[in-house]
Amino acid sequence: MAELVPPMPDASPPRRVLRLIARLNVGGPAIHTILLTAGLNPTRFQTRLVSGIEAAHEGDMLGLAAEKGVVPVRLPTLGRELHPLRDLKTLWQVWSQMRDFDPDIVHTHTAKAGTIGRVAALLLPRRPKLVHTFHGHVFHGYFGPVKTRIFLAIERWLAKRTDQIIAVSQEVADDLVRYGVVPPGGVTVVPLGLELARFASTMPTGDWRRRCQVAPDAPWIGIVARLVPIKAVERFLAALVPVFAAHPEARATIAGDGECRAALEAEASRLGIADRVWFEGFVADVAKLLVELDVVVLCSKNEGLPVSLIESLAAGTAVVSTSVGGVPTLLANGRFGRLVAANDAGPGLAEGILATLADPLAARRMTDEGQVAVLSRYGSQRLTTDISRLYEELFHPTAESPGGSQPAEFAENKALKEAEASADREN
Repeated sequence: MAELVPPMPDASPPRRVLRLIARLNVGGPAIHTILLTAGLNPTRFQTRLVSGIEAAHEGDMLGLAAEKGVVPVRLPTLGRELHPLRDLKTLWQVWSQMRDFDPDIVHTHTAKAGTIGRVAALLLPRRPKLVHTFHGHVFHGYFGPVKTRIFLAIERWLAKRTDQIIAVSQEVADDLVRYGVVPPGGVTVVPLGLELARFASTMPTGDWRRRCQVAPDAPWIGIVARLVPIKAVERFLAALVPVFAAHPEARATIAGDGECRAALEAEASRLGIADRVWFEGFVADVAKLLVELDVVVLCSKNEGLPVSLIESLAAGTAVVSTSVGGVPTLLANGRFGRLVAANDAGPGLAEGILATLADPLAARRMTDEGQVAVLSRYGSQRLTTDISRLYEELFHPTAESPGGSQPAEFAENKALKEAEASADREN
């Protein structure tokens, strides 16, 4: 649904926004860009979404795009992997899209698109305003030291030429400062905004338990993730061994797919738990699965702001997670879900799962509070309002922040944090 903002006067044509993302694979960045493209008021912003092509094992969000009436321009040469000759061709194609569209704003998402998109924009005869969103970063957990240093040098160079840097969580923003990508105060935090009402309203039917062969009263643990190295799903499998020992009737489901699937299936067999772990692949309507699970786990080595935890809390399902990226803020430092060490290889996750299963009333209280919080803070309407304001301030800046005043979410978050601190002192 487009944001409810009065239209600009007829004399002011909508500002043209070219939005670029490397690929619309299953995950938060693709959902974010599609909802923004669909949700911005068309009388104020005319948006063209340009993306690359997903790998065969990744799955895509084209169904959501079609549902929202978004028709992306697809560039077959644009993808995640570095390939110098192909990337030069992609640079030319992106530049050509920009020459054709003549954008007022170029807003890039993800590292590869951020590099190619901003370089292409800098080569235009009329330089647009440049915005880049960090949905996470690749400064640890992804590559070796040499490649990481190269990526850091590129990001630092580009940041100096970018009008507005956005991070999806305060933790990601802090990392950008810590790694020298931006100076203190040089980044604005705009959290993800998702369509969460259906997660809160979906009721369990038992269909998924029957599909995954889980008894009605058996503990059921799940993970929703791309099966790629950074998600470290092998930690989830390691955690299940003591959980299954304590609860022989328990079962687990892995919703997702990716390059590591075969290795993870082999690891489940090696651990002797293959008969109790169901590999489902990508799930189209994940809300129906989440509401039936007892616990959802995230065990990533690095994250920006994980969609799976936001959606799980919106569905009213307990969560256990490694303390990475924006997770501590999302879970209010353990108030809305159980946190374990970022480098935990399984034991801490197992303890968190077992503690959640052992005290369902405490888990319910945590989850209920978390559900209220995510429904109020991570909605798509808030996202489009924040980004609309930020875009306008690129042309009419105020004195309060790098690109103008901070989005409304941050005054709200500050007040919420102060209220929570006051409540904690009273308890």
